[in-house]
Amino acid sequence: MNKRIILTASFFGAVAVLLGAFGAHGLKALIDGPSLEIWQKGVDYQFYHTFALLYLSTFARYRNKLINIAYFCFTSGIILFSGSLYLLATRSISHLAFTEFIGPLTPIGGLLLVLGWIMLFFAAFKDK
Repeated sequence: MNKRIILTASFFGAVAVLLGAFGAHGLKALIDGPSLEIWQKGVDYQFYHTFALLYLSTFARYRNKLINIAYFCFTSGIILFSGSLYLLATRSISHLAFTEFIGPLTPIGGLLLVLGWIMLFFAAFKDK
């Protein structure tokens, strides 16, 4: 198992639990229903890819470049995809000026998540 990958997954998992609880209890009265759904989508995808990182750590013993690429893709994808959704969901209460420009980060993050899965596929395929 790769300690770096497990530590990253543990961090993202803990943050996802906290953000999910914050969305369900703290944000419920502050943002509208569609924004809350966007927030929840960010939490869901953060969880899915936290589990993908944990699974990826089982391949790390092979020191395969594909594992490192998948790690980078999943980690960056979580930050860009889920992070941009969190910012977009809360723009009505955060009043951050740059939130109008972060919309394109969401599909870039999504593409990185897809690439992470593709790299995981090839790493598993290459595994003896």
